[in-house]
Amino acid sequence: MVTSDQNMSYQQNLKSRKLALVVLGSNIWPIVINHGAEITSKADAATQGSFAFIEMPLTPKPRRNS
Repeated sequence: MVTSDQNMSYQQNLKSRKLALVVLGSNIWPIVINHGAEITSKADAATQGSFAFIEMPLTPKPRRNS
């Protein structure tokens, strides 16, 4: 399961579940789209009961020349 709910692992007891959890560090599409390869890689590598968090730091906005 891929989610952007960063609190899910604290709110739910996932140890007895048969799913893998990949948590995105952002739910902002322009940020998420830049991490497509890493999301795919983590999802492909996930195994039953595993947990992976993908850091998605905000990239600085380009400065406009005035």
